[in-house]
Amino acid sequence: MAPETARPLALVEALPIARAMRESLWLYPIVEVVHLLGIAVLVGGVVLFDLRVLGVSKRLPAKALARHLLPWSVGALLLIVPSGLLMFSAHASEFIANRVFLLKMSLLMAAAINALMFHLGPFRQAAAWDVGGAAPGLARLHAGASILIWVAVVACGRLLAYT
Repeated sequence: MAPETARPLALVEALPIARAMRESLWLYPIVEVVHLLGIAVLVGGVVLFDLRVLGVSKRLPAKALARHLLPWSVGALLLIVPSGLLMFSAHASEFIANRVFLLKMSLLMAAAINALMFHLGPFRQAAAWDVGGAAPGLARLHAGASILIWVAVVACGRLLAYT
């Protein structure tokens, strides 16, 4: 790790909350459980929506499902982001040097870009396939990519415990 990277990470790891995350018997595991619960809610909702786009339960309105799942996704992110930052703070130097962690972060960026492209593109014409119709190929491509990306994110998260 380059010296210009090491210094800010050492400062992060020296924060009182980062020290507490490392030294407390229960704090890190509790934060990790909160993180995993958030991931379960977020990824569960994303996969349910993606399956709808792929043609499962076509009678369920895609736009209504998206509106229903959005608050759950936002709530999940309110658990995931702070808990992820807390876990990172405890071992910032190790995580930033870990290829699995870097892959996970890259996959999260890919998931965000894929979702943005879906919502700015195919989902704008969702009224045409909202109930009963098949989503266009591009929408299905985004949904399939989304599922694969999120499975990879979850796998990377688990692999972090072993690297």
